Amino acid sequence: MPKSPDRISVIGAGSWGTALACLLCEKFEKVDLWGRNPASMSEMQAQRRNLAYLPRIRLPDQLRATSAISDVLNESLSFVVAVPSHSFRHLLENLHRSIKDSGRNPQESTIIWGTKGFDKASGKLLGEICEEVFGDIRYGVISGPSFANELANRMPTALTVACPFLDDAKELARWFRVDYTRVYFSDDPVGVQLGGAIKNVVAIAAGISDGLGFGANARAALITRGLAEVSRIGIALGGRSETLMGLSGLGDLILTCTDDQSRNRRFGLGIGQGKTIEQVRQEINQEIEGVNTIEMLYQAASRKKIDIPITEQVHQILCAGANPERAVSTLLSRTPRAE
Repeated sequence: MPKSPDRISVIGAGSWGTALACLLCEKFEKVDLWGRNPASMSEMQAQRRNLAYLPRIRLPDQLRATSAISDVLNESLSFVVAVPSHSFRHLLENLHRSIKDSGRNPQESTIIWGTKGFDKASGKLLGEICEEVFGDIRYGVISGPSFANELANRMPTALTVACPFLDDAKELARWFRVDYTRVYFSDDPVGVQLGGAIKNVVAIAAGISDGLGFGANARAALITRGLAEVSRIGIALGGRSETLMGLSGLGDLILTCTDDQSRNRRFGLGIGQGKTIEQVRQEINQEIEGVNTIEMLYQAASRKKIDIPITEQVHQILCAGANPERAVSTLLSRTPRAE
């Protein structure tokens, strides 16, 4: 089994990337945090804070903020990626090219990502994109019910690291395991990725319902039936039922649907309150992965003829301009059937 590196690089300096970088500082001697904006990264390095996303968190001394991709090419080529799903392929292609240009072998890399969603151009899972760009390397995904601010504040958090091979998952999970995190391991990266992506759509639906003032009963119904939908779609697309009932499925679904730290839930709240998609996007001013996911998820489920009433209605609201109140009412008034 490969020796754990002394230095690691986090690529993506949003709230989640910064929180993961702070966590990794407790396990590694040096951590490099890369962001694409030179001015922002220079400010972060000087001020020792990510003023845009986690302004109250002081960055650990061993963390270096940088916008130079050459700075993140550490000796072991160990990377944690936390960029939006629509940027994932482009980032990996740039990273692969930079490693090759440096005279190193990209296939010696280890890549873990905390991104939730699908590749926007192809609709593929991010694991498939990683394989296409880097080939046969050690890779995996870290996911679970977690908000960046709470993780950065060292609050108790449970996560799952999933890799194609269980031994790799066991080893890589140790990177993230400190006294305030419980990190499980899995050899079902497909299920973990699907759970993390699909639940965002249900969270938008729960937010819309609450924004309309439909109350706790309706929210509970949407979450419960949303879990059934997550399971149906997730299993049909290659995930395991036990994974979807775990931290990265059920756990993440509950968190994202019930707490206003969730950008997807807040997006739904805004839509339910009568705001336009663009208005809510501007208010949140961060990536809303459920919006990026909805069309791909809808198309995938339609091809496989999966019953997806919640996804279908969210798709109608976001992509076809359907009335939110009528859409949620349609969900709640569907013909009764055996549960």
